[in-house]
Amino acid sequence: QVQLVESGGGLVQAGGSLRLSCAASGSINVANSMGWYRQAPGKQREFVARITSSGSTYYADSVKGRFTISRDFAKNTVYLQMNNMNPEDTGVYYCNGNRAAQNYWGQGTQVTVSS
Repeated sequence: QVQLVESGGGLVQAGGSLRLSCAASGSINVANSMGWYRQAPGKQREFVARITSSGSTYYADSVKGRFTISRDFAKNTVYLQMNNMNPEDTGVYYCNGNRAAQNYWGQGTQVTVSS
């Protein structure tokens, strides 16, 4: 059984920062390919960032230079540091894990950026 639990969402003003956490448990760990996606109201879920099993990182163009994905093997947790946020970053943020060609999702955490 795989469990991904996000935390750290909330309300922040434009220009502010938040750090999201995704605690992994069960038959998945953060050495697997892990990522963050988000879904704004009325829009499809979109890719935000990914860290591969080798440690390579990838970002959506809209967040490059502002967001950083990282992982802590000891805590089996993936993080998304979000800086210089803007209202377009508002949405539900989902943690994603990929293991053995299977995709797993957390329940999501709400992030709201006020202007």
